[in-house]
Amino acid sequence: MNKLQAMEVFVQVVDAGGFTRAADLMQLPKATVSTLIQQLETSLSVKLLHRTTRQVSVTADGAAYYERCLRILSDVKDAEESLSRTRLSPSGRLRVESPTGLSGEILVPALPAFFDRYPDIQLELGSSDRPVDLIEEGVDCAVRGGALGDSTLIARRIGIINFVTCAAPSYIAKYGTPMHPRDLERHRCVNYFSAKTGKIYEWDFTRDGERIQVPMPGVIALNDSNAYVQAGLAGLGVVQMTDYLLLQHVREGRMVQVLPDWTTDALPIHIVYPQNRHLSAKVRVFVEWVAELFANHPGMRLRTPAQLPEAA
Repeated sequence: MNKLQAMEVFVQVVDAGGFTRAADLMQLPKATVSTLIQQLETSLSVKLLHRTTRQVSVTADGAAYYERCLRILSDVKDAEESLSRTRLSPSGRLRVESPTGLSGEILVPALPAFFDRYPDIQLELGSSDRPVDLIEEGVDCAVRGGALGDSTLIARRIGIINFVTCAAPSYIAKYGTPMHPRDLERHRCVNYFSAKTGKIYEWDFTRDGERIQVPMPGVIALNDSNAYVQAGLAGLGVVQMTDYLLLQHVREGRMVQVLPDWTTDALPIHIVYPQNRHLSAKVRVFVEWVAELFANHPGMRLRTPAQLPEAA
């Protein structure tokens, strides 16, 4: 038995919560995974996992061994990287998740510079506005906006998401321009709902210490940022969305900013990764690259009412 491989398999089974998922993530036959765990338990003379037909859970001895395995595997990885060119030229598959609009507007256009710097990384970029379980889906790191609900993840704040309220010229010609947030109660609005809870998000506005939170009347709600922007461009209603998705349309006349003297709460944006995973060189350089990218992006800084960022 290869003890290090058995340790890696054991850690993956615990992280994934089962043999089948672990085998898929490690691209090993399920029988091999099962055999290695059995051999490991035999060599240690302890039971590491409770197995049922529905799930796999770790025993008390298994939990203690799991923590030791993490440290050992991390030390081995560090030793290997210190004797190789990996730190200077990271390589291998890197799985990243990012919100749809942010991927299309900010990450993907900047990727040529990333690959010029790190040509040996094979990036798999998943773009979705749904919440992703990093451990369950084998994701190395993810870019997330707003409040973080999973306290088990390590998070690094890398920017701020600003919002702007807009409407298509065709909508304004038909329904007029709202002059105050309360006017929106008599307008049509395009709503956005949570992919996780199904809850429709309310809009908030602040000016000179006055704060207003408005439930938006509307005939359509979406949970995809690209579809949401298209609904606004089609004149289906007033929209409130991240400015990096709307401001180019404003500059080119396809959208008109409304209520420019009111601000909307900015949201923090983080890059997150599992705390029980060794931060490999390829993950580390991607985290640093994204942090640098967002730090230099004009749309990722706090701004005052009516102050639109320059084009990126």
